[in-house]
Amino acid sequence: MAATHEVTNQPPPLVDYDVFTSDVALVEGVQRHNAGWAIEDLAALGRRAGSEECQQWGRLANTNPPHLVTHDRYGHRIDEVEFHPAWHQLMTVAVEHGLHSSSWTRPLPGAHVARAAAFSVWSHTEGGHGCPISMTHAAVPALRVDKTLADEWVPRLMSNVYDPGLRIPSEKAGCLAGMGMTEKQGGSDVRTNTTRAVPAADGTYRLTGHKWFTSAPMCDVFLVLAQAPGGLTCFVVPRILPDGTRNTFKIQRLKDKLGNKSNASSEPEFDDTVAWRLGDEGAGVRTIIEMVTSTRLDCVIGTATLMREAVAQATHHARHRQAFGKYLADQPLMRMVLADLAIESEAATTLMTRLAAAVDDDEGAFKRVGLAVGKYWVCKRGPNVAAEALECFGGNGFVEDFPMAQLYREAPLNSIWEGSGNVNVLDVLRGLAREPGAWEAFRNEVALAAGADARLDAAATSLDDEMSDTSDIEVRARRLVEHMALVLQGSLLVRYAPPAVADAFCASRLGGDWGHAFGTLPSGVDTAAIVERATPKVA
Repeated sequence: MAATHEVTNQPPPLVDYDVFTSDVALVEGVQRHNAGWAIEDLAALGRRAGSEECQQWGRLANTNPPHLVTHDRYGHRIDEVEFHPAWHQLMTVAVEHGLHSSSWTRPLPGAHVARAAAFSVWSHTEGGHGCPISMTHAAVPALRVDKTLADEWVPRLMSNVYDPGLRIPSEKAGCLAGMGMTEKQGGSDVRTNTTRAVPAADGTYRLTGHKWFTSAPMCDVFLVLAQAPGGLTCFVVPRILPDGTRNTFKIQRLKDKLGNKSNASSEPEFDDTVAWRLGDEGAGVRTIIEMVTSTRLDCVIGTATLMREAVAQATHHARHRQAFGKYLADQPLMRMVLADLAIESEAATTLMTRLAAAVDDDEGAFKRVGLAVGKYWVCKRGPNVAAEALECFGGNGFVEDFPMAQLYREAPLNSIWEGSGNVNVLDVLRGLAREPGAWEAFRNEVALAAGADARLDAAATSLDDEMSDTSDIEVRARRLVEHMALVLQGSLLVRYAPPAVADAFCASRLGGDWGHAFGTLPSGVDTAAIVERATPKVA
């Protein structure tokens, strides 16, 4: 073999390591928020997620996207989606570990934090299959609006058996749920939906309409918004009716998305489709809002996980790759970049676990605003982190054989799903205006770190000044919510992170001229300690 074909100075793949215990910030968050009882299970799942086999599942599921089959060989309409076996393997592990249900089936202290950590850990394989897992988890509180429907569906959704295929739900070992809200003429403005719901004599309704973006169309049941005589209403739409016949759920096409390739996202057509009303007529948004609240938290979890995966890949690469006589991780400027990325990732993870704890403790006022703030800011930061981490690989980062290309394509998604940036920012303003005590709850959380860092104190005072001025507040909404997010993250890091991380965050995000590219931290930051904390440990 010619010498030019000898492979040297190439890092080994980041496989066969414990995803959970390597994420120190996540481990600390789990312990801090009453979920220490889940540590052993999370570590076992972390070892599986980091295994070469499961990492390969994620790659195969994305390089072999789902395929729509509208008719069988004889011409019968079947509207089914075929997946690569790797998709089913990913789903099997996710369901077996209760990522779709454990908050409800194990209501221990810290249950939502434990489930958030597990959802994060397993998402290191790939993010697309998390969509039906997330929607199934989120459907439970919405279904509990109606005891009869909840009694019928919730036990099926809580099963830890993954049972794909369309059959009578009562004969399945486990079911999954999706939702259909948006339509082509309105998107997030769901009140403009034109899908119609007509009451039937048997107490059900018949739906007619076209949904523009419905992910995971092979789920067993969907929560759907449609216009009933009394206004926009939420409905339960099963794929298979109790008598075993197929409900009318015509999948017109699958979306050819930028990323999230493993997950089927579709346009279903309803044509005299049988549905059961969930909640009162005209209360559709109010009924489904609990589902949206839960999936928004999962968007934060998903992006925080993507950031962590990007940082893990970048730091691992830099530890093994040499340039100009040193390992990249020992080059001062590269270490500055890696430290800056690590700070962003830890801030996201720390906020993620705090928001999950707010759900556990039913902190209504703080949860109402904090989730919208977190959804906006964390999901906005994901693409920036993915792009900079990709660049740490040089040209290899831009090649599909390496993991960064898939992460990069996935990165913008969570900022769009469950309300894009402007929708979430306006929701923060709405929450502050309508939720009693929302601003006080937010400021009380920030104030828990009062006096610990002068830069944080100054930023919090400046935020108070911004909030006292309501002129043009909608125009200023993005700047205001960004300020809220940074002050909240700063407070959490000052209280919980090592001094090197907290100081660097406050010096750059709160007290400096931050806003340039990553790698522009102030002088004096302990970059070595920060990068060491963020680098995954591989045996």
